[in-house]
Amino acid sequence: MRSEIELPNGNPDTRLGTLLPAEGENGVFAESWYPVCLSSEVQAGQIRGETFLDGKIIIFRGEDGVARAMSAYCPHVGADLSVGAVVGNNVQCAFHLWEYDGSGTCVKTFIGDPAPKKARLFKFPTQECYGIIWVFNGEKPHWNIPEFEVPDDKITFRSYRFPDYFNCDPWVFAANTPDMQHFKAVHGAQFAIDDPHANVDWDDWGFRYKIIAAHQKGIPIEWTLGIRGTSLFWQEGPYGDFWIGGLVGFGLPVVGKHEVFAVLALENVEDESLVEERFETAEALMHRTVGEDSDILNTIHYRPGTLTKGDTTLSRYLKFLRAYPRSHASGPFIK
Repeated sequence: MRSEIELPNGNPDTRLGTLLPAEGENGVFAESWYPVCLSSEVQAGQIRGETFLDGKIIIFRGEDGVARAMSAYCPHVGADLSVGAVVGNNVQCAFHLWEYDGSGTCVKTFIGDPAPKKARLFKFPTQECYGIIWVFNGEKPHWNIPEFEVPDDKITFRSYRFPDYFNCDPWVFAANTPDMQHFKAVHGAQFAIDDPHANVDWDDWGFRYKIIAAHQKGIPIEWTLGIRGTSLFWQEGPYGDFWIGGLVGFGLPVVGKHEVFAVLALENVEDESLVEERFETAEALMHRTVGEDSDILNTIHYRPGTLTKGDTTLSRYLKFLRAYPRSHASGPFIK
């Protein structure tokens, strides 16, 4: 016996919508802040290489303690500066011992020849915040890494670098935050109020909004959530009986993938055992949340199509992404 042939419904309106711009498409990337390494991974006098965008950069810390990020290849003949050395506040190439200062300008050749005027590295805007070193894709940042509403002197924080890459662009993970259906369907949150689409606070570079809900196991939360640009999520507010701050950056180490860095912050209390207990709770929540998203992020073919009223904020963020500035000023230097 043969089964009946199932025919398509023939409705062209059910096809998926237009793809969003991929990172690296047409050789450009979103002008956003990206985490590249932990502060603890670059001590004074050390230099570190990291892949970034479609090339490679170095991060080094001079004797002044400032972390700087620059293109990785010496403009003399292309040696990789990550195998070089830090001399004072300069970086020195291992091949011919040329030196570059904090602005990326060549200031010394080993044999004494005058440094060519075009011998320079691309210097990225760099910001060190909550134990993470961030690099901006572009020549001038549009926004700063946000701070928590609780003052820094009243919190204790820990920073994390996840070991595995995710198989999608950073903005795909960022798009989970305006996707209010996602919080309910994937993470089991039960909103105590209507979806707050009308109360989302937008600006030129992102948004924030507040949710009141019961999280998994009925734990009450009252969080303010936000996205900056295409690569940074932050959240803060009560989780049960204590405050948690979270800052998550989505790095861009290679085209088509992203890397997760995270900060967890807690308000200071005198009882150290209580702080440790709360960090264990916060870390379990962080890993569980990322774990619930992992398979989705690693397989998704993000292509918005048949959206509903529940996607109001998501729809606006997708429009934001389509208009977001993209460039690649460092391209000639880092490849």
